[in-house]
Amino acid sequence: MNKVYLSLGTNIGDREHNLKYAVHMLQKDKDVKVCDVSSIYETAPVGYTEQASFLNIAVLIETSYSPLEILELCQSVENKLGRIREFRWGPRIIDLDILLYNQENIESENLIVPHPRMFERAFVLVPLMEIAQEPLTSYLQKAKSILSEMDIDQEGINKWKTTNGVEEFVQV
Repeated sequence: MNKVYLSLGTNIGDREHNLKYAVHMLQKDKDVKVCDVSSIYETAPVGYTEQASFLNIAVLIETSYSPLEILELCQSVENKLGRIREFRWGPRIIDLDILLYNQENIESENLIVPHPRMFERAFVLVPLMEIAQEPLTSYLQKAKSILSEMDIDQEGINKWKTTNGVEEFVQV
């Protein structure tokens, strides 16, 4: 089974429900096991800042899917929740990004893993490190090191809600 870390974010509508429903949809797939879900973090927008704050989580899944199949699944979940891509870094009902796929380094036309900007974004690293499994892979060690050098208070990241396991989280 492949271990895949995902980042989810939302800033439109019922943000908590959007996250829960997206994880629920992942969990419903017979070839995906949702192993862990981070706490929910409220974060300031990055890039285009004239928009509402985001709620962000990280999720660890195990799957038999290839990286491109996971990408297709993530895009399917986004589409089912009504994701519209108006402009880069704009408001979104849901965003699912593949952060890590095992220890693989993937560069294709449609997918880059590790996510190309994950090491620059505390709103990704904070929830990711909360659920990172030991022993830490080289990418997770890098994430931990970079996060230790960031000023989290300045990054606009606040724990919004603690989660109590996958089963409780996905109750929609």
